[in-house]
Amino acid sequence: MKEARVGHAPTTLVVVGAGGHGRELIDVVEAVNAVCPTYELLGVLDDNEPDPDRLRRRGVRHLGPVRLLAEIDAAYVIGVGAPAVRRAVDSMATNWRRRAATLVHPRAVIGRDVLLGPGSVVCALASITTNVRTGRHVHLNIGATVAHDCQLGNYVTLSPGAHVSGTVTLEDDVTIGTGATVIQGLTVGIGTTVGAGAAVVRSLPAGVVAVGVPARPRAAVIAQQNPADS
Repeated sequence: MKEARVGHAPTTLVVVGAGGHGRELIDVVEAVNAVCPTYELLGVLDDNEPDPDRLRRRGVRHLGPVRLLAEIDAAYVIGVGAPAVRRAVDSMATNWRRRAATLVHPRAVIGRDVLLGPGSVVCALASITTNVRTGRHVHLNIGATVAHDCQLGNYVTLSPGAHVSGTVTLEDDVTIGTGATVIQGLTVGIGTTVGAGAAVVRSLPAGVVAVGVPARPRAAVIAQQNPADS
């Protein structure tokens, strides 16, 4: 995980995204540096005008819009929750030949035989056990857990307190909401969102929003509640 060794200069880094999630990633960078000086954080890139007071309190500069990454010789992480936005930014940054950094908070627990894809972020109190593979720019937020033998595709998001049991496949662009659970052996299809607090007990198709206990695609839930409309 560490990108610099003792005696080597820290890696210059920018965070793309200056909202709440971007500032949480700054926390991860600072926690990593507290253990071993690894990154020199240049600032944040954001196409919008971020709250200057919040950045000032963090001692971080807004460097300008995302397109400036083409001119800044630095690694990057994407502090944006939406998978589609991470995908778009990653595509641009790759075309600009920028390297994605991988961040693991020192208070996260990472087991043996875990491979994190470029740009992945594992926040404080998150846990990954063994034989887990992630794609590019996967985010495990605070307190999220991933059990054995799981495959997480590109741009997957586990929200705070989400729990994924063993031998689960989360395909590209999947979002697991806050406090949601996925039981063992299931697959969640490309682009599907599992709502907060939902319990996934059957595999889910691509491109749906699944809510409830047990989790069902929203259209199915509506049809069940309004049988006269079906």
